[in-house]
Order: sequence, then structure tokens, then C-alpha cells
Amino acid sequence: MTLQLLLAFIGYAFVTSITPGPNNTLLLASGANHGFRASLPLLFGINLGFCGLVLAVGLGLGGLFTAMPALHDVLRYGGSAYLLYLAWKIARSAPLEPGAEAAPPLSFPAAAAFQWVNPKAWIMAVGAVAAYTPTEGYFLNLALVVIVYALVNGPCIAIWAIGGTLLRGLLADPMRQRVFNIVMALLLVVSLYPILKG
Repeated sequence: MTLQLLLAFIGYAFVTSITPGPNNTLLLASGANHGFRASLPLLFGINLGFCGLVLAVGLGLGGLFTAMPALHDVLRYGGSAYLLYLAWKIARSAPLEPGAEAAPPLSFPAAAAFQWVNPKAWIMAVGAVAAYTPTEGYFLNLALVVIVYALVNGPCIAIWAIGGTLLRGLLADPMRQRVFNIVMALLLVVSLYPILKG
């Protein structure tokens, strides 16, 4: 991979990682409802699960979509149904009573597995492999893409969990917390529009 292509890929990884989407919405809501430390398994699950998806796509899993176009619809509708379920859970999250413990955010394995039904993650992974992984020295280039994505994606998504954590003081009021959770759920639902439109 040339330096110019590497720099272009770093820009792609940054933009796709920092922009709103299902993962970042979940991290913002988790940071606000549970704090940064409790959100770490979710954060690491997203990061490592996504990098595993990029690797799998690079090793040929993406070719299944060419061979079996119906898989696009399975991913689109299955992923959308799961996102609606997550939105429903966030919207129904009740404000905590003083001294009560919140239900934990998604676990590391659940967050990693979520990447396989997250349509934005698939778009990001296929784009990275198709556009930024030269065929000459392919496996070395694929390893570089995965490593760079891990290094860029981790801090970008952490910003969302930190942002949510910073909102905790504002959300100490149960009514504000309720409104916040409903807004986060609606943002997850809105993130489905480009997926279902395509």
C-alpha cells in the first residue's frame, strides 16, 4: 500500500468511524446511562467485532453477497429488525431510582456479534476492502487495513461513550433521562432510513 493510499484510508476510517450510526448511538446512550467504565465492554466489542468483520470480508465473505444477492435483503431486514429491538429497549429504559442499579449495556460478545447484523458496519467493511486493499501483496495489505481500522476506530467511538458520560450530570433528572433515551431510540430508528431506502 502506498503512503498516499494509506493516508486516504486513514481519512476514510476516521470519517466512517466518527460519524453517527448505530454503534455510536449505542455508545452515547451507554455512556449517559452507565458511565464510561461500564461502557468499555461495549466499546471493545464494537471495535474488535468490526475489525473481525473487515478481516472476514477481506478473506472472501464479501464475495457471498455477489454470489447470493438475496443476502443483501437478509442483512438489511434482519439488521434493521435488531436495531428496532435495541431502539425499543433504549426507549423503555426507565430512569433510575436513587440507589438502584441500571441494567448493564451490551456485553463484549453481544457488541461484537452485533457487527455482523449492523448494515453500516458491512458498508464500511466492504468499502475498506474494495477501495483500499491493493491486490498486490493482498494479505499484508488486508492486515494493514484491519490494524489501521482498529487504531482509528477505537478512539473515534470512545468519543461517543465519553460524550454520553459527560451528559450524566445533565441527565440526573429522571425526566431528562427519559427524554434522552427516547431521542437516542429515535436516532437509531432514523439511522435505518438509508439502509431500508437502498
